Amino acid sequence: MLATPGFHHLHLNSCDPEAAIAFYTTQFPSTSQTTWGGLPALQSPTNVLILFTQVDTAPVTEPQTAIWHFGWHVPDTQARRDVYLNRPDVTLLPLYTGDGGGAVFVSSDTWPGTGGVLGLTQAQIVDAKARGVQPTRAGGFGYMQGPDNALVEYAGNHPAERFNHVHLYQNDPFCAQLWYQKHLNAPIFEGRTSCSLLTEDTCTVPRGADRTFPALEPEGMYRTPAAAVVFDDVAFLWYMRQGAQPLAPRQGHVYDHIGLSVTDLDAWVAKLRSEGVTFLEEPYQLGDTRAVLIEGPSREALELVEVK
Repeated sequence: MLATPGFHHLHLNSCDPEAAIAFYTTQFPSTSQTTWGGLPALQSPTNVLILFTQVDTAPVTEPQTAIWHFGWHVPDTQARRDVYLNRPDVTLLPLYTGDGGGAVFVSSDTWPGTGGVLGLTQAQIVDAKARGVQPTRAGGFGYMQGPDNALVEYAGNHPAERFNHVHLYQNDPFCAQLWYQKHLNAPIFEGRTSCSLLTEDTCTVPRGADRTFPALEPEGMYRTPAAAVVFDDVAFLWYMRQGAQPLAPRQGHVYDHIGLSVTDLDAWVAKLRSEGVTFLEEPYQLGDTRAVLIEGPSREALELVEVK
């Protein structure tokens, strides 16, 4: 069996990569500006990269693609929120609490989730209020509007700041998990899988009936089913798509693709081709190495980069 790929990069489209990188290095001081493969890049201390391609037309975020947002661990979410609130170049996004239009900037300022779900349904909120449940006001997650309208999460409390996840939507999260296990040898992210054994015949699970809060949308969001895998220490977290429309391809969007590192590109090409995986681009030169672009289960583009 080929070794699991490493996480290499997230690739964004930007009208001004230099300005975007300056924004991220200011808001997440553990990061630094660099270049990779001839492209402007942001580097996280764990050697995770965000690569940028300069585009002439502002990239879009609608219709929704598989990639929803990306995010960092931070040591203290509440303290970081207070810093961001005093920075004119940062726009924090409200999380609606489901309680008469109320909103907070950090999830720990409202009722905590339950049962492994990062939120409560309307019925659970009523119950929490009746029982006098209080916000923890520690840790939690929050969001900011990044350059080119990218959605950026910061979450804590964690030992150190680091790029830690890409959050995606999937048409069928458990089926996606099986796809990543089968084709990319990806391990399951702890605590994010089905309680029962999954097969290709049983992985399609209906979306949960109830929206939960806090959420970026006033009407709440669907958080079940949820699944995830991990490459190195970067998690691919998944919720089911929120609307009825299939997820869109990446062309013209701010989130272009995700890059994974492999040591033997030819072996991976042979494996994936034998398994019927869709190739978006055949092997090509990328800087001083080679890469190939494949399509994931919900039209997400995945670049395999050969790193010796």
